[in-house]
Amino acid sequence: MIFQKSKSQKIKNKARESLSDKISIEKKTYVVDSSAVINRFLPQLLSRNLKGKIIIPNAVMAELEHLANKGLEIGFIGLEEISALHKLKQIKLEFQGQRPQETHIRRAKSGEIDAIIRELASRNKATLITADLVQAKSAQAYGIEVIFLKPEIKKKRFFSFLFKNKD
Repeated sequence: MIFQKSKSQKIKNKARESLSDKISIEKKTYVVDSSAVINRFLPQLLSRNLKGKIIIPNAVMAELEHLANKGLEIGFIGLEEISALHKLKQIKLEFQGQRPQETHIRRAKSGEIDAIIRELASRNKATLITADLVQAKSAQAYGIEVIFLKPEIKKKRFFSFLFKNKD
């Protein structure tokens, strides 16, 4: 098992090599996924002079609301992080996209929610901000510009364990 973890870690490290956390000085459009919000990366990015429009997918809001309704602190943290964005002058904040439907939630482990977020980034010609390695690599494969921020602590994919698979 140790061999597998070591091999898996090497694969992940290799995958991170082509990802960047660099921010452009020009105004751009950004789509933020749940992992970036929950890991509290938005204040860090804004302190690095991120400017432009930040789009919060309604799928992300649905996830945060669900977490908060379950009494989980990370849901409240995420909602607070987004609430704080309304006070900032350097960015314009928008909420867009569909909320996940039951079929998306059931198939979250297969990347259905992530696909909704990527599609929103693609449609808006936006840069995706994420702390989810698989989401970052998938977006990159689709030709979507990505800012990848490595989380300090390994986080589980939230939709995949919050909703039981009913397939």
